[in-house]
Amino acid sequence: MSENIEKQAAPAIKLPPYKLASRATHPDDSVVPLGQSAVGGQEFIVMAGPCSVEADPQMLGTAWDVKMAGAHMIRGGAFKPRSSPYSFQGLAEEGLKMLAKARELTGLPIVTEVMDSTDVDLVESYADVLQVGARNAQNFSLLKRLGQCRKPILLKRGLMNTVDEFLCSAEYLLAGGNENVILCERGIRTFDNSTRNTLDLSAVLTIKERSHLPVIVDPSHASGKANYVAPLSKAALAVGADGLMIEVHCNPQAALCDGEESLNPVEFQILMRELAELAPHFGRAVSTVSSSANQAVPQ
Repeated sequence: MSENIEKQAAPAIKLPPYKLASRATHPDDSVVPLGQSAVGGQEFIVMAGPCSVEADPQMLGTAWDVKMAGAHMIRGGAFKPRSSPYSFQGLAEEGLKMLAKARELTGLPIVTEVMDSTDVDLVESYADVLQVGARNAQNFSLLKRLGQCRKPILLKRGLMNTVDEFLCSAEYLLAGGNENVILCERGIRTFDNSTRNTLDLSAVLTIKERSHLPVIVDPSHASGKANYVAPLSKAALAVGADGLMIEVHCNPQAALCDGEESLNPVEFQILMRELAELAPHFGRAVSTVSSSANQAVPQ
């Protein structure tokens, strides 16, 4: 009799609206495989490359530089959402072909953005990871379509999304059947304009507490300033992020997009060395800088 009363009195567990992304239903950390590496494990993953794919020499040269510095993955935009319709919009499929060449050259997987559900098949045929940019974080038709993909999805936080809203966006992907979801904190819009956005590193802690999904940080878009990227990258490592997405360009001054926030290859190499030295203090590991870092791109 008393046992029945206790059972009736036990409160039901209330699940958040992001049931599949929640630790309530998935208490262990998820690990997303990426080529020879994985996001969410002990290794601190670094994705690096130019904001936009501009030409073969630029893309291949930068790809080789970031590989030699120890990056785990190459990033680059073939489709570029821009605030002004007159800004460089990317090279579309030609850019995807250049990214494929970079993968062939370096052996590293590539991540690139998909902006429209009609482009998913095309981008998926080239990319190893499909990125959802901040402007599309609540494009639910796109998220539903990407949920049907089996390649990993990198989901960036929307410019003004709360953490709960961000996790609900991830839920669309998980509900569609795609379990390989990586979250990216890239700064949110606030009243302060001293940086491009306000990097919310507390969101990393909140997401880790509420969700099993791996989360990386994009200090480039968050700050908009190349000289802020290294300190924010180290802070992301310290706070418990699973990795970084960093903009690197072989010649930032000549970049068609976001050159002011891009590291040059030497700056990136130094940052990777510093991260490798710091990582063990936080229970992580980072690839060491290659002794061949100054080699020219193979012909």
